Amino acid sequence: MLERHVGRPFSAVIPAEIGGGNSVEPLLVAARSGLPVLDGDGMGRAFPEMPMITYFIYGVSCYPCAVVDDKGNEVLFPSGVDAAWLERLSRGSAVLMGGHAGCAVAVMSGADVKRTAIAGTLSKARDLGSAVRRARAAGEDVISTILEVTGGRRLFQGKIVDVERRTTAGWVSGRVHLDGVGDDRGSSMEIAFRNENLAAWHDGRPVAMVPDLICICHADDGEPVTTELLRYGFRVAVLWIDCDEKLKTPEALAVVGPRSFGLDLDYVAGVQTSPPAGSIPPEETIAGKEAS
Repeated sequence: MLERHVGRPFSAVIPAEIGGGNSVEPLLVAARSGLPVLDGDGMGRAFPEMPMITYFIYGVSCYPCAVVDDKGNEVLFPSGVDAAWLERLSRGSAVLMGGHAGCAVAVMSGADVKRTAIAGTLSKARDLGSAVRRARAAGEDVISTILEVTGGRRLFQGKIVDVERRTTAGWVSGRVHLDGVGDDRGSSMEIAFRNENLAAWHDGRPVAMVPDLICICHADDGEPVTTELLRYGFRVAVLWIDCDEKLKTPEALAVVGPRSFGLDLDYVAGVQTSPPAGSIPPEETIAGKEAS
């Protein structure tokens, strides 16, 4: 549909994000179309909103955009105001289409891809998966393997004791509460999320925040626990992984930093071992940001 609109065929596809189904869908498109998939993406992680894609942060237009569903409905956005408006309109279309739709967006040149994409993320995901499988087969500590491959750090190990979660306007928002086990016994952690984990507080003090990655994994096998799968009683490890440098610039942080999600925090890179005190935001803060 998008090719018909722009009047020329595309020569390659690239993921918008290296998270969830959005990292795999371009591979399916490539398998059916014969197009190559570029080894990179527009987030270096997952984010819930279209304006948070680095292509758009660094000047690529989000228009035109095509949205279709499995029933044959097609919606074309040939032009518009900005990525924030396209987020509202395309998400609204997806909700009306039953909660799931395909989206083709970010028509750009090879030079634009080199300038705005986060490179190498598909191969990094493949290599991480391979390392995890080898560790499981050898009976090794999978969490340690993940940290070794990613250069990350363990933030917390604990048991999920409460999950507050709601789905509104196409987002899954809430927070998860953990009580520590092992070395973290006697401590607690709280993590706020909106589709993805946003910030972590250890005993009420912020220790990690977007755009850095906060990952929750099953403690025994390292299997990731996404926000919709969080359950009471899970024993998990909370991991920190550094984000790409393209997400740390002032223009990027204005879109993907903590305050863009309604959190009363200024981004500080890395794991905060002795951070300034920061209050855990009330539930209404994130909900209000979501509604806007």
